[in-house]
Amino acid sequence: MFKTIARGLARPLAGAVYRPTVIGRELVPREGAVLLASNHLSFMDSVVITVIAPRDVRFLAKEEYFTGAGLKGRVSKTFFESIGAIPVDRESATAAQDSLERGREVLDSGGAFAIYPEGTRSRDGRLYRGRTGVAWLGLTTGCPIVPVALSGTENLQPDGARVPRVTPVTIRFGEPIQSAGYGEAGSARARRRLTDDVMAAIAAMSGQELANAYNEPPASGVVERVRRAMHRNDPGGATPD
Repeated sequence: MFKTIARGLARPLAGAVYRPTVIGRELVPREGAVLLASNHLSFMDSVVITVIAPRDVRFLAKEEYFTGAGLKGRVSKTFFESIGAIPVDRESATAAQDSLERGREVLDSGGAFAIYPEGTRSRDGRLYRGRTGVAWLGLTTGCPIVPVALSGTENLQPDGARVPRVTPVTIRFGEPIQSAGYGEAGSARARRRLTDDVMAAIAAMSGQELANAYNEPPASGVVERVRRAMHRNDPGGATPD
């Protein structure tokens, strides 16, 4: 009930204050499993997608947002639960696959799930190569993949800003890409081809410069370095930043 109330208030409030430009919202299927695959520019991206999408959307968020102490911790946990976030331990050696399995659970139940194929947000504004977790989810569940292009969200709450700023934001939803015909989920070639098609659709809508490389911020510890080494050849890239 709290989630319904929060979303009901957030959408008209965001529309009145931020006046986002929304294109192609009608292209998102209203029923059944659907995967929203978006570029990633800001911490605020998941909030924007959740508020603007025409249906409830689940997404991954780092576990720290749910485990804080005191009033601030309770407020953070309540907020992220209300907008559909799913906690995940990004320091786990199996974080990437665990994250994909959580997404699969949402899709298998007929829900909508958002993922960032780049794996982490772009610090320089370029669009990085997609990791194949998005294709694994699409091929495993058979659901359509809706490409999403965000612009302007990097200015909503830059590093160091305590509150979101009022700035122009645009969100574009593209034509759903059907996974059928690409092959089996176990095929690296099928995953790569589908992922590249999803990223091409995002690039066409966002107009971002292509980086032609994977986006990997500095590893935060030994576990992260080991995880990257294990997934270097075919990274899933579903863990949140």
